[in-house]
Formats: sequence, structure tokens, C-alpha cells
Amino acid sequence: MSQIRKQHGDNIARWYVVHTYSGYEQAVARNLRQRIDTIPGMKELIFEVLVPSEERVEIKNGKRIEKSDTVFPGYVLVNMIVTDESWYTVRNTPRVTGFVGAGTTPVPLTEGEFNQLANRITEEKKHTGDMVPGEYVVILDGPFKDLEGQVAKVDPRASRITVTVDMFGRETPVELDFLQVRKK
Repeated sequence: MSQIRKQHGDNIARWYVVHTYSGYEQAVARNLRQRIDTIPGMKELIFEVLVPSEERVEIKNGKRIEKSDTVFPGYVLVNMIVTDESWYTVRNTPRVTGFVGAGTTPVPLTEGEFNQLANRITEEKKHTGDMVPGEYVVILDGPFKDLEGQVAKVDPRASRITVTVDMFGRETPVELDFLQVRKK
């Protein structure tokens, strides 16, 4: 343990990657935050616990559902100053298998690695679609499923698309979500 203190004796908080059981990332983060709050002195050593996740939109039964997916299953990020006490607190949190690093010595993320990860997490996941008016599409979901139509209008801000379909011998405009169509 004194090797950890020697290597990171600069008392600068860095981001570390903690390996967990896959599927338990949120539980580990919650548990670790609780330990930080209850163990004296940990708030001065462990500053933030982050489970990298991305928001996505799914269409189910014609309804828009927002879901969150873990970007790196089995990993949690921790911003901390490594001391024997903080290492022990994180390492002995239930469902934590260890730090990413050499042996028992955690290796911090470089600034570039963290910035790249932060950009991926904070990147807005708008479904802009790459469709343009005049293209032909197939409707994937809803009452018009499997019908083909022509794109009439695209609204990237609302993630909506207007498709003209041939129904009962006449052209009918149908407004859909980007996720409800694919290019033909």
C-alpha cells in the first residue's frame, strides 16, 4: 500500500477506472457514494463517482421511450486522490473487483482519455437522420408499418419526418419519428 502513496503523493485528484461486476455499475456507484458520505474523511479524498451512459430513444408500440445504456459495462469512473484509505474504501465496496492498473496500483486516466470519454458521454444524441425530401423510405413501426413512401419534409430539431404514402389511391402525408423509418 505504501507504494500507492509514493506513486501518487502529489495529492492531486485524478480519474480512475474501477472494474465491477457487469450490470451492477449503478449499484456500485450508489454504494460507493453512500460509503463516501458515511466514512469520515472520504469526502476530502473521493470527489465524484460516474457511470458513463448514453441516452437513446426507442419506439415501442408507437410510443417514444427514452432509455439509458451503460457505455462501458463493468466499469465505473472515480475522481479521487489515491491514499491507502481511499484505495481501501473503493476496493472494498461490494461488487468492485479492482482498479484498472498494474497489480494493486491504480493507473489514472490521462487528460486526453478523460476528455475523449467526457465528449462521448455529453455528446447530444439527437436523431438527425440522413434523409432528404424526395427519398423513398419504408415505415418500420406503427399503423403504417411496411408501407413505402416518399420523404416530403424533414424536421431535425423535432426528430420528425413527413412521409407521403399512397393510401386508397391518393397521396397521404404521415408524420413519423426518425426511428420509425429506414431508407429503401
